[in-house]
Amino acid sequence: MKVAVLLGGTSSERPVSLISGKAAIEALREKGHDVTPIDVGPDIATTIASLKAAAPDVVFNALHGPRGEDGAIQGVLEWLGLPYTHSGIRASAVAMDKGATRILLAAAGLPVAQGRVVTVEDLAEADPLPAPYVIKPVAEGSSVGVEIVRTGDNRRTEIARTWRFGKEALVESFIPGRELTAGVMGDRALAVTDILPSETAAFYDFEAKYKAGGSRHVVPAKLPQAVTDRALDYALRAHQTLGCQGASRTDFRYDEDTDTLVILEVNTQPGMTPTSLLPEQAAYCGISYPELCDWMVREALAR
Repeated sequence: MKVAVLLGGTSSERPVSLISGKAAIEALREKGHDVTPIDVGPDIATTIASLKAAAPDVVFNALHGPRGEDGAIQGVLEWLGLPYTHSGIRASAVAMDKGATRILLAAAGLPVAQGRVVTVEDLAEADPLPAPYVIKPVAEGSSVGVEIVRTGDNRRTEIARTWRFGKEALVESFIPGRELTAGVMGDRALAVTDILPSETAAFYDFEAKYKAGGSRHVVPAKLPQAVTDRALDYALRAHQTLGCQGASRTDFRYDEDTDTLVILEVNTQPGMTPTSLLPEQAAYCGISYPELCDWMVREALAR
């Protein structure tokens, strides 16, 4: 099968995408596919020309962040008539918009933290929620730009003054406890991972996710079976509610003291480095990294 792998991109997550893409290229070649890497830059015409020249049967989308997982590149691929991995335009756009995701998940009866989207001006004027609360960009991934405002913290006005992620921000109540995640392949929830940031990390931020030694993953998470089952059920329902396709990953916070499990976000383009969370869960389920990449392109083509 002829496969074009899109990697790189122009978002803040470009370095992660390059690692994901290069690993996927090696894995797909190992499975016997004819692979053409395409490093996506700011000139979309160049990307289109590269895709036309490659004439692939299917496209493996290894892009992350804005323009890679928000429906933009998906629209280009639809226009070119090329099958591609992961979710389509609508699910990609909705999942990238954390405010829209919250609305849809809550409407489906899925648990989300108390919160709302606010303007940067409103954030500068007053606390939008009782502390502690979390401030997030509405449309970024990999915990880029995430800030936690704790009781007695005086950083709110400075955060608002230096905000560089648009005119709005999502604020949510901070849920203490554990960081969990569950991956989905098609109609199957894989496993639950307990993510343990290093002692020097304030939370599971960008460095904790991608820096060597930044975090430790425990799969399967050591949880009561009822909590594991609930997380797997929520992940599959979130995948279906947003209309995701292929693979996705849903992130949670779990407070053991109150047995509170809430969805933080749904990732339509989960990290695909060999040690990323989704590949780890697939491996736990007996699916090797090359098999996972092969499944992704075959599932996309079958659609």
